[in-house]
Amino acid sequence: MTDISHDLSVRESFARDASGLWRVPDAVARPSSAEEVAALLRGAHRDGTAVTAAGSQTSTTGASICDRGLVLSLRALQGIGAVNHETRTVEVEPGVLLGDLQRALAADGMFFPPDPTSDQECTVGGAIACNASGPRTLRYGATRAHVEAVTVALADGRLERFRRPHLEKNTVGLHIAQDAVDWFVGSEGILGVIVSAELRLQPRPAHEIGLAIPFPTEAQALACIIAARESRVVSPRCLEYFDAECLAMARDARGEPTWALTAGAMVYTEETTVGDDEPPLEAWLELADAFGADTDDIRVFDGESAIFEARRLRHAVPATMHERVAPYLKTGGRRISTDWAVPYRLAPQAVAMARAYAHEAGVTPGVVYGHLGNGHPHQNFVARTADEVALFERVVERTLRDVIAMGGTVAAEHGIGKLKARWLPLQMGSTQIAVMRALKHELDPKGILAPGNVLA
Repeated sequence: MTDISHDLSVRESFARDASGLWRVPDAVARPSSAEEVAALLRGAHRDGTAVTAAGSQTSTTGASICDRGLVLSLRALQGIGAVNHETRTVEVEPGVLLGDLQRALAADGMFFPPDPTSDQECTVGGAIACNASGPRTLRYGATRAHVEAVTVALADGRLERFRRPHLEKNTVGLHIAQDAVDWFVGSEGILGVIVSAELRLQPRPAHEIGLAIPFPTEAQALACIIAARESRVVSPRCLEYFDAECLAMARDARGEPTWALTAGAMVYTEETTVGDDEPPLEAWLELADAFGADTDDIRVFDGESAIFEARRLRHAVPATMHERVAPYLKTGGRRISTDWAVPYRLAPQAVAMARAYAHEAGVTPGVVYGHLGNGHPHQNFVARTADEVALFERVVERTLRDVIAMGGTVAAEHGIGKLKARWLPLQMGSTQIAVMRALKHELDPKGILAPGNVLA
C-alpha cells in the first residue's frame, strides 16, 4: 500500500528544490515499487490529479516541485541489478543516488560515465529526466548516450518498456518515432514516470590524474582551454573553469589560504590511461606554461581518491552560492543560475558579453564557473529580493538572446523546468513546440504529468 501523506510538515519538506522556489503540494506519495507507481497514476488519471515526479530534488529549475496535486517521490525505488559484463549494462531503479551507483559498480571494475557535480545527492531518475551531464561530458557525452532502455509508467498507469534499436540502416517511419527512449530522456517528467532503466557502463580507467592550473588572467585560462580541447598531445576528460571568486571558494574548500593568491582564474582538468601507460603530465605542464600559467601553484591529484577530493573544489562553488542566498529565500530572493552554452570557441566572447550586460544593468556580474571545454559556463547571481530576481532575469534574458544568435542554447544540462519555460521560444520555433505538444497530448491527454514543466 502506497504511503500518501497530506500532513503539512511532510508536504513542506517536499516544497523546495535547488532553484529556491517554494511550492507546497496537496499531498506526497511515496511508492516502493513500479506497480505502486502505476496504480497511483491510474487513480490520478481517473481523477484528473496532477502528478510531479521527484527524486532528491536537486533540480535548479523547479522541475521537481509543484503547488497542486501530488509530488510522487521515487526515492524508495532503489534497486541495482547485477552488472552484465558481456553487454556492459546494469538495470537500476530511479531512486538510486548516482554516488551510490558508482560505488556499487566499482566492485565490478565499471562506472557510469555521466558525473553531475551533485552526484552524491542526485538520483538516477533525475539524471535521466533532465539528461544530466557534468564535467566529464567533454569526453563521454550527456546521460542520453548511456541509457539503453527504460521502463516507464505512462499517465494512464500502463507500464511500457522501450529499448533502443541497434540497426546500421533503418528507413521505417519518421525519425522522431524510431527511438522512443529519446522521448523520455530529458523529458522532465512530462511524458511518463521512469521506474527502471538499463544503463550503459564503461570499464574504470587504470590510472587517472587531475590538475588544478591557476592563471594570471581569465583570458589566458580560456585560451588554454580552447588549445587543450584542440590538442593532439593531451586528451582531457574534462576542462572546468573557475573565475577569481570561484577560485577563492576552491581555496577555502582546500584549506590552503595562500594557494594561488595572485591568480585571476583557474582551469581544472583530468586525464586517464589504460594499461601501464602514464598520463601525459609533462605535456600538460608545457601547455599550461605556454599560456602563462602559474606553474609553481599547479596542484596534482593522483589517483581515484585524490580526484574525489578534487571534486570538492568544484562542488564548493554551488555550495557556497547556496549558503550566500539562504538568508534571502524568505524575502523573495533566490540564486539565479544560468545554464546557457555556445560553441566552445565562442565561450570567451560570450562570457565577456554576459558580464558586460550585468555591468550595464548596474548589478554585480555574478560568479562564472563550469564546463568551458563544452562552451558551457554557469553564471550565478545572488538576488536578495523579488525585485532583484526580476532585474537579474532581465539581464539573463538579454544574454540568452545573444547566446542563441551565436548558435547556443538556453539550457545545456539542467533542463527547462518551470523557471526557463518562458525562454523555450527563444530557441525553438512554433512548429517544433507544436510537435512536442502533440507528443505530450498523445502520452498524457489529460495533462496531469508535471504541469508547468517545459511546456508552460
